[in-house]
Amino acid sequence: MGIFERYVFRQAGSALLIILLSLSSIVWVALALRQLNVVTSQGQDVWMLIKMTTLALPNLMAIIAPFSLLIAAIHTLSRLNGDSELIVLTASGATVWKAARPLLLLAFLVALGVAFVNHLAMPWSLKMLREYIVQVRANILTQVIQPGAFSSPEEGLTFHIRERSQNGELLGLIVHDTRNKDLNQSYLAERSVIVQRDASNFIVMSNGHIIRRTPKDEPAQIIAFQQYAVDLDQFEKKMDDDDTEDLKPRERYLSELLYPEATSASFRKAPGKFRGELHERFSNPLYPLAFALIALAAVGQAHSTRQNRGQQVAVAFILAASLRLGGLALNNVVVLNAAATPLLYALPLGAMLGALLVMERARRKLTTPRFPGIIFDPIVEAAGKLLSLIPGRRAAAGAAAGRR
Repeated sequence: MGIFERYVFRQAGSALLIILLSLSSIVWVALALRQLNVVTSQGQDVWMLIKMTTLALPNLMAIIAPFSLLIAAIHTLSRLNGDSELIVLTASGATVWKAARPLLLLAFLVALGVAFVNHLAMPWSLKMLREYIVQVRANILTQVIQPGAFSSPEEGLTFHIRERSQNGELLGLIVHDTRNKDLNQSYLAERSVIVQRDASNFIVMSNGHIIRRTPKDEPAQIIAFQQYAVDLDQFEKKMDDDDTEDLKPRERYLSELLYPEATSASFRKAPGKFRGELHERFSNPLYPLAFALIALAAVGQAHSTRQNRGQQVAVAFILAASLRLGGLALNNVVVLNAAATPLLYALPLGAMLGALLVMERARRKLTTPRFPGIIFDPIVEAAGKLLSLIPGRRAAAGAAAGRR
């Protein structure tokens, strides 16, 4: 790259880092506020809150990074035009591609980063987040519930223990569950202990009773047991409706998406989600390139400093946001219908082509014959040569020349 291109790359790169860190910080704070109940109501320390919030951040980087690039590119181009650098560049005989090359290189680097996050960082972080959630669920009874106090992790669920032994056993446990309106259950156990098995945690109760009641006029059922195990997952709110012990598509690496295990319940239940996640990971890196071209098409041409380009900037943001929302909507369509898969790639590629057409049209308005075309002139010249080889066309061209 030349001196000017390195200058543009430094300007855009520094702006990108600042904007990316700012947007990531805002998203991190929003996630932290959502997970604040981990500290306030589930007895975890601040370090656990920081880890869980940070691990959830890569899941959103595929959306944050392209918009950060768009803002950085528009800021850099507007600054170049405001300092009359684009005007001087155009007057010297250069084209918009002099400033476009470093921006496209930066977009390519962002696309590589998005691909890395999608294929490696995001699955790893979500798997780690799942493990921490399991730990939090295991600690609900051992840390949050205080002896002699009634605790309610959620509405309709109440815990109470008489005391906690030095080895971690819960003595005099009472669990009252009224979340199911058709069946209310109460567990009473003299002793209980938390046991972890794979991705789930169980509470094993000893020497107790289960009291089951229905809203009908039927007597309560009392079941005595010597030992009874209950999955703690049923005492916790799920992160979403389809949260299971099986890995979700977003938590899987590429090989696990391509070749899910035969025992995968989530794949048997919704194979379209695996297809949608797979193609979304490959199509997401196209958006940084599309956003860079949209910025170049909107504010990449030299203009007088007296001209207000706020409308062009607004149109660029609206187009970029619509493009990304369209991609997210198409991903849901791909989940339902595999025939819509090519549209995931056609949408950003079509935006790139449209931006190139706008840039070429603007170049043709400003250029003079000494400025060669970049995109379409070679195509037009090649088409003219092919047409000249046709006999009829050659005779017509000769007759026209004779008349002149």
